[in-house]
Amino acid sequence: MQTTAAGNKQNSSFLPMMIIGGLFFIFGFITWLNGALVPFLQIVCDLNEIQAILIASTFYFAYVVMALPMAKVVDVIGYRKSMSVGLGFISLGCLVYIPAAQAQSFALFLVAQFILGTGLTLLQTASNPYIVKIGPEETAAVRISIMGILNKLAGVVAPMIFTALVLGDFGDVTAKSIADLAEAERVLKITALADGLIYPYLFMALALAILAAAILKSGLPELNLNQVDQNNDPQATSQKSLMAFPHLILGAATLFVYVGVEVIAGDTIGLFGSNLGVANATTLTSFTMAFMVIGYVLGLILIPRVMTERHALLGSAVLGMMLSIAVVFSSSTDTFFSEILWGWTGLGLVPNTITFIALLGFANAIVWPAIWPLALKGLGELTAKGSALLIMGIAGGAILPLVYGALSTTFGSQSAYWMMSPCYLFILYYALFGCKIPPRLNN
Repeated sequence: MQTTAAGNKQNSSFLPMMIIGGLFFIFGFITWLNGALVPFLQIVCDLNEIQAILIASTFYFAYVVMALPMAKVVDVIGYRKSMSVGLGFISLGCLVYIPAAQAQSFALFLVAQFILGTGLTLLQTASNPYIVKIGPEETAAVRISIMGILNKLAGVVAPMIFTALVLGDFGDVTAKSIADLAEAERVLKITALADGLIYPYLFMALALAILAAAILKSGLPELNLNQVDQNNDPQATSQKSLMAFPHLILGAATLFVYVGVEVIAGDTIGLFGSNLGVANATTLTSFTMAFMVIGYVLGLILIPRVMTERHALLGSAVLGMMLSIAVVFSSSTDTFFSEILWGWTGLGLVPNTITFIALLGFANAIVWPAIWPLALKGLGELTAKGSALLIMGIAGGAILPLVYGALSTTFGSQSAYWMMSPCYLFILYYALFGCKIPPRLNN
């Protein structure tokens, strides 16, 4: 009888997993377009390094401003409708890209990025706890890893598709090469680059609007988190304050530093490569994402069979510290490590320092799926608010890259990667101690 019940639960989880998986692919695609957009808009809008990074930071800043309002939306209209509304916001943001490209307006691009971030905030607030709670707690990290693979696969293809559809014959354009052109030729080329954004973003807006309508008609069941967690942990539902859960608060802080280093690794690699004169710099994010996919697949195989999510988090933190140090001290001209890792495939070679930034994707892969189940454990009816707090941790993607940009301006792009080491040290602390602090039941 137990076997039959387990089998029924697995079957009932299959359709939601498929639908949520599609959503994770979509917001992975939208999110990791930033890695291509940052060097692209640096050229189109003639931006300095801090302004270019602000393109990505504005996107993540929306998570800070909109996380709690979006949690309220989830509470009021439910998880399924929230996912549909989130897609609608993303569609609107894509439409704003069209006048932004026509005007080559930095301010309008920032508005579009904020709208996109708002939509993804709502999607993330609804879909992450959904995927955690739709099945057994002990396999939550595995389910999130599957979602992460889809998310990061989108991150692999997004910069490539962007480069093919938007840049076209201008794929080898870099900030360095544009600066060397005569004024008239530079203006013509920048206008052609900006116009290349219009039709791809119009198509994305239409596709997302259709998908938003389809979600409402889908068989995606509503999730009753109160009932699920009351059955598992009656004490949890008596907690009235998120501050009663130190492992949640520290989990949000850990996500803050993690998302910061993830965005730095994913979104500054193209900017750094463009400044070094690396060809097809807008595709460099794909290398970081490819290593993240490898890390997710490895996590899917090993968790929970060989290691717990906590042990995986610990290993990721140690590897991240080692690689961030390697980025600072490795060569910006020699291509030895890329020759070993993928030179035999025929893919383009990059300097060692770029290779180590890409390898940070492997170190970062398991951090997100490990933190979520550890941080949400035992929250009961506070799960939606706890999820919103964790989503606010994504603010690290807005703030820490700007810190990197400021350090880069002062000390140089390569030396600025030093800032990642203390971030990984904090992740290590959470894996060792922070996630094990028990709730304060009297709050």
